[in-house]
Amino acid sequence: MINYITVAQLVVAVSVLYVWIFRMDNIIKEFKQFGLSDLTRSAVGATKIALSTLLIVGIWFPALVLIPSIIMGLIMLAAQYFHFKISNPFIKHLPSLLLLVLCIIITLATLSII
Repeated sequence: MINYITVAQLVVAVSVLYVWIFRMDNIIKEFKQFGLSDLTRSAVGATKIALSTLLIVGIWFPALVLIPSIIMGLIMLAAQYFHFKISNPFIKHLPSLLLLVLCIIITLATLSII
C-alpha cells in the first residue's frame, strides 16, 4: 500500500507543479473565467506549490503528508465548485476531480483508515 500512496503523492505534486509552472497561461484564463483576482490566483498558486513540495518531501518524512493532502483536497474541492459555477463541460472538471480523489486516498492512508 505504501508504494501506491507514494505514487499518488508524486502524481498530485508533479501534476500541480507542472500546471502552475509551465501552463500558467491556462491558469490565468481560468481564474479570469472564474471571476477571481490576480491576488487570489497568486495566493492559490503559492499555496499549491508549497503543498506540492511538502507532498514530495513527505515521501521521506511521512509526518508532513497529512495536512498538505487535506488542504490540497480542499483546494481541489473549491476548483470543482468554480467549474460548476461557470458551467464548464465535464472534461474541464476531470483533472481537479482526479486530484481530489487522490488527495482523499492519501489522507485516508495517512490516517491508516485504508
